[in-house]
Amino acid sequence: MKIRHTGQLEERLPLPMTPMIDIVFQLLIFFIFSLKIVLPEGDFNIRMPSAAAARAAEPSETLPWRLVIKATPTGELADLQFTGRSFGNSRDAFAQLQQHLRTLVKDMAGNSPAREQEVAANQEVEIECDYNLNYDYVIRAITAVTGYIEDGQRHKLIERIKFTPPQQ
Repeated sequence: MKIRHTGQLEERLPLPMTPMIDIVFQLLIFFIFSLKIVLPEGDFNIRMPSAAAARAAEPSETLPWRLVIKATPTGELADLQFTGRSFGNSRDAFAQLQQHLRTLVKDMAGNSPAREQEVAANQEVEIECDYNLNYDYVIRAITAVTGYIEDGQRHKLIERIKFTPPQQ
C-alpha cells in the first residue's frame, strides 16, 4: 500500500515576530545607554617631571618663567606668584595673571602678531604647586597661561609648560 503525502499533512509553524522585535529593541536600548561619548581633550604641550632623577634636563634657549601656586592646608589658593610678582588669592588672580602675560608677550614681540606666535612657541613656563593644592587651580593656571579668546579668535600666549616635581 502506498502512502501519499499531501500538502495538508505538513503543518506550517508560524514564526512569532513580536518577541524578535522586542529583543532587537532591548538590544538597541542597551547599546544606546551603555555608549560613552568621549570628548576630545585640549592639546596642551606639557612636560611632566620624569621619575628618573638622574636624567639630564633638556637645555632651553630661554630661561623659563616661574609660576608658583601656594595652597592653604585645605587645598584652597593661598597665593599666586609669577616671576616674583604676587597676584594674591582673589577670584580674579588668574585673570590678572593672564593680563600680565599678555602685556609681557606683546612687549617681547613689539606688537607684531607674527613675532607673538614666535614668542609663544619659544617661551616656557615652569609651574610649581604645593602638594595639597586643589586640581582646579592647576587647570585654571594652565588656562590662563596658554592663551585667550578675543573676538572669536584664539590667541596663544605660552605653548610650553612644565611642572616641578611635587614636594610634600
